[in-house]
Amino acid sequence: MNDILRLIKEKDPGQKEFYQAVEEVVETIRPVLDRNPEYRQAAVMERITEPERVILFRVPWVDDRGQVCVNRGFRIEMNSAIGPYKGGLRFHPSVNLSILKFLAFEQVFKNALTTLPMGGGKGGSDFDPKGKSDNEVMRFCQSFMAELFRHIGPNTDVPAGDIGVGAREIGYLFGMYKKLRNEFTGVLTGKSLNWGGSLIRPEATGYGCVYFAAEMLASKSQTLDSKVCLVSGSGNVAQFTSEKILQLGGKVITLSDSSGYIYDEEGIDEEKLTHIKRLKNVRRGRIKEYCEKYPGAVYTQGDPARDHNPLWDHKADCAFPCATENEINGKDAQNLMKNGVTLVCEGANMPSVPEAINIFTDKKILYAPGKAANAGGVAVSGLEMSQNSMRLNWPRSEVDNRLKSIMKSIHKTCLDAAKEYNEAGNYMAGANIAGFVKVVNAMLDQGVV
Repeated sequence: MNDILRLIKEKDPGQKEFYQAVEEVVETIRPVLDRNPEYRQAAVMERITEPERVILFRVPWVDDRGQVCVNRGFRIEMNSAIGPYKGGLRFHPSVNLSILKFLAFEQVFKNALTTLPMGGGKGGSDFDPKGKSDNEVMRFCQSFMAELFRHIGPNTDVPAGDIGVGAREIGYLFGMYKKLRNEFTGVLTGKSLNWGGSLIRPEATGYGCVYFAAEMLASKSQTLDSKVCLVSGSGNVAQFTSEKILQLGGKVITLSDSSGYIYDEEGIDEEKLTHIKRLKNVRRGRIKEYCEKYPGAVYTQGDPARDHNPLWDHKADCAFPCATENEINGKDAQNLMKNGVTLVCEGANMPSVPEAINIFTDKKILYAPGKAANAGGVAVSGLEMSQNSMRLNWPRSEVDNRLKSIMKSIHKTCLDAAKEYNEAGNYMAGANIAGFVKVVNAMLDQGVV
């Protein structure tokens, strides 16, 4: 296993996020390889860590001043052993090959856990939609799709949204795909309801994360009722995580964006959450503006030089990191433990660094990795694909019930796999093992391809 990690680092220098994702999986699936020597002989680790295809292209577009701009576009088609590539598109200045490979690698296992026939992929661009006009975003999306359309399709690769890619961007991307292909197919998920979208899709990642947390608490004869919760982020995932926590009787006291975070000791109730949705989704404002309407809240400016994030240093019962990767470091994890947190459920992808994960597992708190806890988004994307194929729309209650059922199934799958390999109660080990075994067995069935 050490040889595999060394080989990856030699082949892909500087891809630290990808190394981190692979190392996390490697540490937990060693017992699986020891029990199944045919996996080593078939070089499954070497194969599963190498993308089936990496697509890199330029994206030229013209801004509102008439200036030509050039960004990079990416699509990582990681693994298609159990279905078409499936995973979001991220538009953010931080996007690079390492981040997208780590996201695509995580997506393979996440999709396998959903029980739906979907492979794993990820893509995006270093384009920043923040501060851009609708016309600038449209021109960029059209240029981006003018290349991407060659590589995707409803039975090949079905992208969705991610950070920086919401309903607006999906609409522009789909419109260009439809024009270029001259066909109306379910090639993207996260579409608007009146042209092929699914009910519950916007809410799915956040709702699913809370459903998973509720299952973890139920395993200890607890509920979310009256639990004080720390939530990071203020985008789609954080908003609907907060909404579902409120519906289940919990209390949310924090939200954040890249500039800083708010702490509202009284709790962010439904009225306040509606204000945040308008602020972030319509006005595209900053989270600090929340305090202008609700002066009882406290805003803390972000500081990259700080060795911890004070958002995670408040008394609470549960933590839901829903912002971005590596947002909880070792000191943050210690602060969470000090302040009484007994459950960490990841709405974002890989938000906890390895040191933080070790602290959670050593303390034996309820810790759910993103590949299990935030799988609700891609699960409902899969349900959207099914509805598109059948040319129908399921009612809200049916989609929500299917989402609950899938999250309950993922929870059970993680616990069962962990117990089978003597890691009872370890959700991270269970998620990695269950996803790995499903994908690898499919790969072996299909030969060396």
